[in-house]
Amino acid sequence: MADSMTNDEIHAAWNALAQEVRTGVLLTMRNGKPFGTHVPYVLGENWTRAYVHLSRLALHTQHLLQNPQVSLFLSESDAPEKNPLALRRMNLQGSAVILGTAMPAYPAVKERYLARFPKSAMMFGFADFSLWELQLQDAHLVLGFGQAYQATAASPETWTHQQPERK
Repeated sequence: MADSMTNDEIHAAWNALAQEVRTGVLLTMRNGKPFGTHVPYVLGENWTRAYVHLSRLALHTQHLLQNPQVSLFLSESDAPEKNPLALRRMNLQGSAVILGTAMPAYPAVKERYLARFPKSAMMFGFADFSLWELQLQDAHLVLGFGQAYQATAASPETWTHQQPERK
């Protein structure tokens, strides 16, 4: 992909990745160190919100209850014919809060989650499961070699081509 990708092209690329990849790696903090686990997710209207359905019994949920800082990492699947260093991937960073059942957004998020993961319907009846909203502030998107872009929640549709840091 050329350096001259438009914001619309970049939007289409991250959206395609998010639709294609149904699980991401949720990174939480455990004793001051990153802890990762695979989780199914759905995105909100754009990349600044993601929703996960987590059990209070899981370590990652216990971590979030102590420290809400979070990262969600999405990556296309690897395969022998692919160059693993050129895989499309996106790293989203922010914080997590429980989306309570009384919150106005809850029914629509639950419906979207169940549409994407119908086999999880039973878990919505378990008392230890909650929907969590990941309130994401920063995005780092890699679409191939030399194709790294950054955006912030303040302007989520504006992607900036990543430049090497100068020392």
